[in-house]
Amino acid sequence: MKTKTTFAPELVIPNGVTDISFYVKAFNAVELWRLNNDDGSVHVAGFTIDDALFHIHEQTANTGFSPATHNGTTVNVGLMVGDVHAVVAQAEAAGARITSPVTDYEYGYRQGSIVDPFGHHWTIEKIINNDILMTGNYGE
Repeated sequence: MKTKTTFAPELVIPNGVTDISFYVKAFNAVELWRLNNDDGSVHVAGFTIDDALFHIHEQTANTGFSPATHNGTTVNVGLMVGDVHAVVAQAEAAGARITSPVTDYEYGYRQGSIVDPFGHHWTIEKIINNDILMTGNYGE
């Protein structure tokens, strides 16, 4: 059986974090498994949002750095959902900071941007106009 190619981002968090429930509260993520350190802090955990897999990993020499290390990030995670307004509101209630309100864009997407409590940037989005995407006519 052929394996379907998918992305599974690994979000790096600072050392010593014990509470990663934000993802459950904000996105209804399901925690599949977790490995804790001896002090009870999270070493690595696996989650799904619907069928989308992602990981949380504490900062190590092999994982890169958490956004807090350099007060920024090099990745923005796009999350396609059915109701952008509801997910952005749920994420904000769970502790996210809204960086861009939900807006309908001329390229056929509805998007809102947030930063999670660990500094990871997310674009919550939905395709609202396939015609624009299929024709490539973006209002040029």
